[in-house]
Amino acid sequence: MVHAVTAVERCELRTLYLLDPPDDGEVWAENRVLEVSLLLRELAVQLARDEVEPGASVDKAVADREGWIGQLILDEIRRAPSLQLGVALPTDKRLRRLCEAVLAEPMRHASLDDWAAEVGASARTVSRLFRQELGSSYAQWRQQALLAEALRLAAHRKPMQVIAAELGYASASAFTAMVTRTVGMPPSRFFGHT
Repeated sequence: MVHAVTAVERCELRTLYLLDPPDDGEVWAENRVLEVSLLLRELAVQLARDEVEPGASVDKAVADREGWIGQLILDEIRRAPSLQLGVALPTDKRLRRLCEAVLAEPMRHASLDDWAAEVGASARTVSRLFRQELGSSYAQWRQQALLAEALRLAAHRKPMQVIAAELGYASASAFTAMVTRTVGMPPSRFFGHT
């Protein structure tokens, strides 16, 4: 499935490749973002440290350890809750320009009318394109875009009140309510995992 991953800060990336899905559930047929538990994070790090080159002679204890770590990783992946983090981008050129402009400067315009005028379309046309192309309303998509921007700001260690203000929320509590509703946990916990 074609997708992209963007890091908002310097990071270390560990990629786990699975031959088969962790179980038979339909959720594994689509892309999704998982909440990585501290245990899963440490297991991935340990698996990378212990990695054995293909064809190298390995004693049974090392092979067993790799197998056990692999099984624990699969169990943690099965248990990991999904997070609503992705920001979908459309194929329609006008809507794509609008979406990229919102991502670049989310607070430049306050209304859909203003954003639509910037790309030479009516708000009604843009609303229809959001539903057709992305399966969501502009407001739902914008909320995801603001959450992505909040992640970037949190990675810079900005205080929650500053993040809320920069994203146009009247108060930190209104911002907290949006994050909790979107990802199922308060910002203090969610941003602590990023």
